[in-house]
Amino acid sequence: MPKEGRVSSPVQIAEAGESQVENEDGINLIVGLGNPGIEYQFTPHNLGFLAVDRIADALKVRVERRQCKALTAQARLGTKRVVLAKPETFMNLSGIAVRELLEKYGRCSEADLIVIYDELDLPLGAIRIRERGSSAGHNGMESIIGALGTQEFLRIRLGIAPEKRILKPFRKTQLKRVDEVLDKAAEAVHVILTEGRAAAMNRFNRKAEPED
Repeated sequence: MPKEGRVSSPVQIAEAGESQVENEDGINLIVGLGNPGIEYQFTPHNLGFLAVDRIADALKVRVERRQCKALTAQARLGTKRVVLAKPETFMNLSGIAVRELLEKYGRCSEADLIVIYDELDLPLGAIRIRERGSSAGHNGMESIIGALGTQEFLRIRLGIAPEKRILKPFRKTQLKRVDEVLDKAAEAVHVILTEGRAAAMNRFNRKAEPED
């Protein structure tokens, strides 16, 4: 299964505990999409969950605090205060948790939201960062757009094509690619928050290398 804790970006480590992550710059909410339950853990449709776990491993926190219908953790990434979240509502109702989290952290708006999720229109191993756009048929994204009433938030799309078995575990032959794209996603979040969106899109919005 995908390894944990392998992030190449120079992420600053945070101490666990909310009182230690105060930040004048506000809060950035990083949401990974997926379905709760061990049977879905290592499936293509849970790449968002896996990416958030990869970020959490690098930051030495655990995404396990239940609030706003999600599992969450707080940390500092560079100079930024971040909340990592994995909605427990199942994919089709992800927007409920995201809306409640934005309401809870009143200094956090759609402009501070990053959503990470799987994308059938991209090959496995590819990553694309977009500042806005439709759901393109992704039920989790459709739920978030409906709940927030806007498409104006950042998203990181992780390719899973040509895999159609989105609720079945990854094949053993796919795991190396999965590990690589999780590292890319974690590094992309780091670049977004430390260097800006434009720098991240310039660096990561490239065609994936063909599979061997």
